[in-house]
Amino acid sequence: MTGASTIEVLPATGRFDDFTEVVGVKKQGAGGCWCMSYRDSRVSNEERPAYMARECAAEPGPGVLVYVDGEVAGWCSVAPRSTYRRLMNSRTIPHLDERDPWSIVCFVVRPGYRKRGLMHVLLDGAVEHARAHGAAVVEGYPAETGGDRIDQISGYVGTTELFEEHGFTRAAETTAHAGHRVRWLMRREL
Repeated sequence: MTGASTIEVLPATGRFDDFTEVVGVKKQGAGGCWCMSYRDSRVSNEERPAYMARECAAEPGPGVLVYVDGEVAGWCSVAPRSTYRRLMNSRTIPHLDERDPWSIVCFVVRPGYRKRGLMHVLLDGAVEHARAHGAAVVEGYPAETGGDRIDQISGYVGTTELFEEHGFTRAAETTAHAGHRVRWLMRREL
């Protein structure tokens, strides 16, 4: 008989190697996101690891990691909206007010750990991380699924159902899409 898994969410601060295990590119010279799409996609593929190493070395860090029985299993990017160049210049995801909300922009769960509800754990951890660093409001930009499954590639933004289950409300429909599905700006006041 096996016991329940130990699951914990920790800030990525000081955990660049674990961040790399989830988000990094393993093949030398290969391109990859490195969770830079929203931060600053102008950074070259070669420079992305060093950029994220700097982010992981300083408070508040670029997001949170989830661990299952001590093994890193997933990632959620959460930081002040003002630190995401793409969001600050977005024509598709609106600014609602003058506040600088903390933005949850992506989730990654490693193969072998999927279908265990870890996105729920990551979302709660991201909210708590933002709260611990003084956030007054947290927002995300998930896809509307209408109750249907969303493909893994498009699902990195989360779903409106996921965010609603964790106390977020729909604040504005966006003109952004994920997998041909409308994305919503969803907020949670802290």
